[in-house]
Amino acid sequence: MTVNAIKTSSADLAKDCDEAELRSLILDLTGEYARRFHAPKPFVAGESPVPVSGKVYDERDMRNLVDSSLDFWLTTGRFNTAFEERLARRLGVAHALTTNSGSSANLLALSTLTSHYFRGDALKPGDEVITVATGFPTTVNPSLQYGLVPVFVDVDIPTYNIKPEMIEAAVSEKTRAIMIAHTLGNPFNIAEVMRVAEKYNLWVIEDCCDALGATYDGKGVGTFGHIGTLSFYPAHHITMGEGGAVFTDKPRLKRVIESMRDWGRDCWCAPGMDNTCGKRFERKLGTLPKGYDHKYTYGHAGYNLKITDMQAAVGLAQMDHLEDFIAARKRNFDILTAQLRRYEDVLILPEATPNSEASWFGFPISIRAGAPFARDDLVKYLD
Repeated sequence: MTVNAIKTSSADLAKDCDEAELRSLILDLTGEYARRFHAPKPFVAGESPVPVSGKVYDERDMRNLVDSSLDFWLTTGRFNTAFEERLARRLGVAHALTTNSGSSANLLALSTLTSHYFRGDALKPGDEVITVATGFPTTVNPSLQYGLVPVFVDVDIPTYNIKPEMIEAAVSEKTRAIMIAHTLGNPFNIAEVMRVAEKYNLWVIEDCCDALGATYDGKGVGTFGHIGTLSFYPAHHITMGEGGAVFTDKPRLKRVIESMRDWGRDCWCAPGMDNTCGKRFERKLGTLPKGYDHKYTYGHAGYNLKITDMQAAVGLAQMDHLEDFIAARKRNFDILTAQLRRYEDVLILPEATPNSEASWFGFPISIRAGAPFARDDLVKYLD
């Protein structure tokens, strides 16, 4: 079919459609396009590349993406609201707030604890934050950015998580918080972390960027501490390209997280909404004159870390895949473990933390001392 014929055919199909019918037609065609041109290619052993990770999607994700683009709502909107609500339900928490990356999620979580809302409990420069010596830098960077002092604790092999017996020894009179990640989807020993935190009245941030769906003692990770964080980068359990989330059960923490994410503002109206409280010009705010516009008062030195509604639309569709993704990761982990058991004389294989159900993000391997090859040799062989 020629280009002109396609244009004529499309015009004929569309000319008698109202808006809803035309949108439906576009989405149906998007689904057909996805099935024909974005379907996974058959795997050919010895020829097909095996990526470490990457996006997995189908026609539902593409339909949602196009549906949101037809709205042409360029900031957060209806898809973001739906995604935040669904994510919160899946996590079992009251509040989940999207942000533009997992790194931003960690920044928001830490910066929230510096808020004047928390008076004497707020983190301040010079306070110490217990973290781990091995991990992703953006679990630690926010502490440095706010003038806090990270106190590094070693990790255990084969869980690759913080050594529980060393946590309390790291506490000093300056310690105010614990911020650590569930390494590669394997929960750390939350019982010991929370015991120490409660004993010394410490804030706890759980970096769950690698661990969506993991549980400890039958309860989802991120729900034990004060704040949890997630990443939706393509390698993670679900994706929206770039993206992340911060979640909590505490209304006051939610309020500050939202403020920090949205320029530091005090107003809680969603983008595109106005005067939802009905008192925009009726408040007396500190030393400002009565009636000062509440929409333009800022109680924090915040950021602009929101996502677009098109990202949220992809994330919302990805939630339909989440349980299958978690199960597939577990199957892959079990297959790798079974196949590599025969090499345990030279390899240390990863193990889940006792009393946990990991949601594996990766498969870390350590080389035993005395093995007849080095790490680089193994990496070159696998490549």
